[in-house]
Amino acid sequence: MTRPNPSSWRLDRRINLSVLVQLVALASLILGSWLNLQRQLDGLQRDVTMLLKTQETSTQKLEVLSTRSLSHEYRVQAIEKQLGEKP
Repeated sequence: MTRPNPSSWRLDRRINLSVLVQLVALASLILGSWLNLQRQLDGLQRDVTMLLKTQETSTQKLEVLSTRSLSHEYRVQAIEKQLGEKP
């Protein structure tokens, strides 16, 4: 029988260990990227929530301004009408 060469077995073991190390490194990179993406998504969600609140506040202020503007327009028309009637 032929005996297996011990150096080839060691080479296979080194290759397997190298592949294992590369897989662990790749898995850690994927996990790190995933965690970074989740952190960025959380920040984006917080920013979008703040923008929506700001938009709601701005919309309310615009509605108040529109109401005031309409009220002032009616007052101006009433004053112009009163001034137009007086000789």
